[in-house]
Amino acid sequence: MTTISSKKGGAQPSTATLRVIKVWDPVVRLFHWTIVTACVLNLFILDEGKYWHRVTGYTVAFAIALRFIWGFVGTKHARFADFLPTPAKVMNQILSILDGNEKRYVGHNPLASVMMLCLMMLLAATALTGWMTTLDAFWGEKWLEELHRSIANGIMVLAFVHAGAAVIESWRHRENLVWSMVTGRKKA
Repeated sequence: MTTISSKKGGAQPSTATLRVIKVWDPVVRLFHWTIVTACVLNLFILDEGKYWHRVTGYTVAFAIALRFIWGFVGTKHARFADFLPTPAKVMNQILSILDGNEKRYVGHNPLASVMMLCLMMLLAATALTGWMTTLDAFWGEKWLEELHRSIANGIMVLAFVHAGAAVIESWRHRENLVWSMVTGRKKA
């Protein structure tokens, strides 16, 4: 556990200290920002089906495989066992949000867990369908290209919902969740 003390006016240490803990390990953070970068590149910048689009897709496939393995052997908050979203946990979180008594989670909360797992499945499906379009058996199949495009658009929608939820949760819990995915640290 790390303690950070803030300085008031740059002169005297403040009586208030902010305790922070390591939550997101480097593998989780690298996975997160690799996916963010790849999605921005493939959805908005790179030409569909061209060389760099495919390289980016293969990078996503590799990152998903690594994150899947890390979900079983990684650090505490990286493990799927730490944030498996059961229906009861999800319903309890929804009800507690509606009641205004939402519990703060150090790792993923149940709704964030659902989002993360959905995004991982959609990313894997996009990588798979993208790869399939390069095979002779599926070359030029419009239904597969449309499926690939539809899944990618679904990722874009969920990514915007995810980002919006991170901003709202940051405001509600008075901590910068986006910055915690950069530093790996959250308040204790």
